[in-house]
Amino acid sequence: WEKALGLLETMEERGVKPNTITYNAAISACEKGGQWEKALGLLETMEERGVKPNTITYNAAISACEKGGQWEKALGLLETMEERGVKPNTITYNA
Repeated sequence: WEKALGLLETMEERGVKPNTITYNAAISACEKGGQWEKALGLLETMEERGVKPNTITYNAAISACEKGGQWEKALGLLETMEERGVKPNTITYNA
């Protein structure tokens, strides 16, 4: 996860604007590394920068919360996802 965040930072330093796929990879890396807070921070950052999260984004963030024992935050993300018109899928409900 640290390498993924480093690469994201390097991209920005070099003027390459991260997109949804880039953020998804970084959030997924945080999820796999047990870094739910960092995953949620990335989700917030991408939204602040006008990058639209998709189902994969939310799935990774929800899974990160689940792995961190943050079930209330996971449910909150599910609600936010639906409010923003991002459709949950089977993976979302299994996270």
